[in-house]
Amino acid sequence: MLFNSLDFLIFFPIVVFVYFIVPKKIRYLWLLGASYYFYMSWNAKYAILIAISTIITWLSGMLIGRIKKTGWKKTIVAASLLSNLGILFFFKYFDFAITSLNEVLSRFDFQIIDRKFDVLLPVGISFYTFQALSYTLDVYRGEIEEEKNFLKYALFVSFFPQLVAGPIERSKNLVSQIKKIETINVWNYERIINGLIMMAWGLFQKMVIADRMAIFVNEVFDHAYQYGTIELILAAVGFAIQIYCDFAGYSTIAIGAARVMGFDLMENFNTPYFATSIGDFWHRWHISLSSWFRDYVYISLGGNRCSKVRKYVNVFITFLVSGLWHGASWTFVIWGALHGFYQIIGLLLKPIRQKITKIFHVNTNAFSFEFGQILITFSLTTFAWIFFRAESLKAAITYIKQMVTHWNPWVLFDKSMYAIALNETECKVLLAAVCFLLIVDLLKRVKNTNLSDFLIQQNLWFRWAVVIALLMSILIYGIYGIQFDSTKFIYFDF
Repeated sequence: MLFNSLDFLIFFPIVVFVYFIVPKKIRYLWLLGASYYFYMSWNAKYAILIAISTIITWLSGMLIGRIKKTGWKKTIVAASLLSNLGILFFFKYFDFAITSLNEVLSRFDFQIIDRKFDVLLPVGISFYTFQALSYTLDVYRGEIEEEKNFLKYALFVSFFPQLVAGPIERSKNLVSQIKKIETINVWNYERIINGLIMMAWGLFQKMVIADRMAIFVNEVFDHAYQYGTIELILAAVGFAIQIYCDFAGYSTIAIGAARVMGFDLMENFNTPYFATSIGDFWHRWHISLSSWFRDYVYISLGGNRCSKVRKYVNVFITFLVSGLWHGASWTFVIWGALHGFYQIIGLLLKPIRQKITKIFHVNTNAFSFEFGQILITFSLTTFAWIFFRAESLKAAITYIKQMVTHWNPWVLFDKSMYAIALNETECKVLLAAVCFLLIVDLLKRVKNTNLSDFLIQQNLWFRWAVVIALLMSILIYGIYGIQFDSTKFIYFDF
């Protein structure tokens, strides 16, 4: 069930209405049933996997909380990690591992398995697996107490707004709220309106910007050999905008839906394309995942509490694993490696940059300096997105080679761009929508407030004028897909 579908438009109001009127003591049971129904609408069989992950991590937490010996606790944590990651590996990476190994061994005229396993990737498995594992690790570290109510814990793992594409919630935040679900004041007008505005803004990002941009991006990436430098650069920038609006749009809808019901989910995006460095970018992009890797991978490897060389190795390994988390393909590994390389080079060059700015009396507080940093960071991330979007390493290399060697600036003036995928009217709609996105992100950057919070503070006429404009834009300019079928979110594949 997609957020941008008629099914969800029916499902969500029913869930909220019943949630508001049922006895307080059974609210969590209703949400648990609704969450499993939500997930089973894709493939009912794979609900078994969520249940298995839930049982393993809940039992692990209970045992860790009761056993005193550290050695036994470590054994339980290891068992939880191995079992959950083993399931994830089989469904997401087994075929990739066998194929890669066969490619290596084929050089020696040898193969392990002479066929591919056609296993359907369960939607959201990477997200709920990491969320469940964070609970086990948090209990082990003593950051939270074990949750004794199995069904409340099951709701933490399966909570439908963020189940299939995040944010990857931490047990310290969401479990504590579910524990107190009976005390939530559900009839809070301001909170409900705030949540609904967030949902509308997320749908605008997804349906008006991301899905429209995808039409142009897909055409150019799928036929890169036909296009020149300008189209390829614009498509790369377009994909950077598309994936941001697609994924941030999902997170915004999820956070808004949870807020309607009285839950506060963690922020997942904070104007990432206004980042002034790659490190800053990862503090702003997919915050729930980047902080997960920082807390459970980077720090576990030693973090920065070691030699500089070891620190750089830890950074690189963390980003490699992050790339692999996104997908079972070498393109994602290269994407992760690029970001690890960017980080290390940035750290190595930091003293040199500081000396240069001092020698040439560069005003680091000036707008021009920050703007230059933003442009460089955006260019580096956009280049890396080419590998993320490409179907294969060969396709990515072809794309980059074509982009560098086929310079064609005249297409900016002869209107041939309108013949690629979007006509002139569609391009103008897209440009206007992206400009509005820029204004909203600037508001967030300068005022440190999101669109919904900003509108709540405004006069009623202005607030509803913007909300109605958003809704009308979604209805009139939203892309509904072929024969008005909903378009899935990009991160559902991860």
